[in-house]
Formats: sequence, C-alpha cells, structure tokens
Amino acid sequence: MSDTSPQTARTRPKPASAAADADLPAPGVIGIGLAAVLTFALAQGSWQWFATFIGVTLLAVVLAFQRRARWSPDPRSAYLRGLVAYALIVGLCAAIALAPLLQRQARLFPMPGARSDCKLVGRYQALATEAALGALAGHDATALAYVRDAQSRKAVDECLSATTTLWLPLYGVGVAVLVGTGAWFRDRGREREREADRGRPTRGGVEGGD
Repeated sequence: MSDTSPQTARTRPKPASAAADADLPAPGVIGIGLAAVLTFALAQGSWQWFATFIGVTLLAVVLAFQRRARWSPDPRSAYLRGLVAYALIVGLCAAIALAPLLQRQARLFPMPGARSDCKLVGRYQALATEAALGALAGHDATALAYVRDAQSRKAVDECLSATTTLWLPLYGVGVAVLVGTGAWFRDRGREREREADRGRPTRGGVEGGD
C-alpha cells in the first residue's frame, strides 16, 4: 500500500531542474546593467556628483545580489558567460561612479593637453559673453562679470566632461578585467576546495572501515 499522505508529498525532493536553476546567474543583474547604460546614455553636460551616487548604488546592488554559476573552464559554459556580464557591469558602474572625480582631478585623469585646451574654450566663452552683453556693462558691471565667469566655468566643465566621457571606456574595461580575473581565480580556488573535500574520507567512513 503506497503512502500518499500530504506529509510524504511535502518531504519529496525538489526536481533536478529546480536545483539546476539555483546555479544560474541572477536575472536582476541584467536589469541593473540596463539601468547603468540608461544613466550613461542620458548623461548630458558636466558630470555631476549624483552620477557617483548612482554608480555606487548600482555597485552595491550588484555585489549584494550577484550569483554566478558553478566554476567551469569550458569557454562555452554558463559560468564564463555570466562572469563576463558581471565584470562588464561592474566596470560600467565603476566608470559612472568615477566620472565626476576624473573630470575634476588632474592627478586621476592626466590629460594636460585637453585641460589646457578646455581653459582656452572657457576664455573664449567669457569673451563671447562679454561681447554679447557689452551694452549692459554700464547698468550692472557686477552682474555682467558674474555671468561671464559662470559661462566660462560651464564651457570648461562641458569640455572636460566630453574628454572624460571619451576615455571612460578605458577605465571601465580596466576595472572589468581586474574584477573578472579576480573572480575567476577565486571561484576556481573554491571549486578545488570543494573537490578536495569530496575526495577526503569522512570521519564516519574511516571508523566504519576499521
């Protein structure tokens, strides 16, 4: 007589397909990557510090919920595909987070030629603003000076932002390579530890052999 009680049904093991799905990368990473791409595509003008907040937030979500498949040396494996996607997303988020800092710090973004050219653009914009508003100089010279300096700073920031955006892929790819390489060696080490633990006899097995 077979036991078909509800308790027996509840204790039955889950299908193999459900267990296999646990090794697949988290689908939420794809949405996070698309959000980062959208943020990058909609960035206009100078890079503001809010981009750093967005990049750091996306990085925190990726690191908190990332789940890679089991390590495999096969180039066509799900692990390698997930690792590449994970590393590129982290690189993209890091590039977005670093963009405002790179734009403003010459030490992190050594582009002396571009920075000097952007200063010339700012001087030109100051002259153009002064020429356009020259008729108002007799009414309020202080306001004219303020607008001239503000337009000059804006032109310099937009010039530096465009140059920073041009080189951001290099920083993003660099971060992706570092993250992907580190994750590869770490996952491989963990897999070897699991294999070593499976090959090591248990305490009960040794006692039973005696």
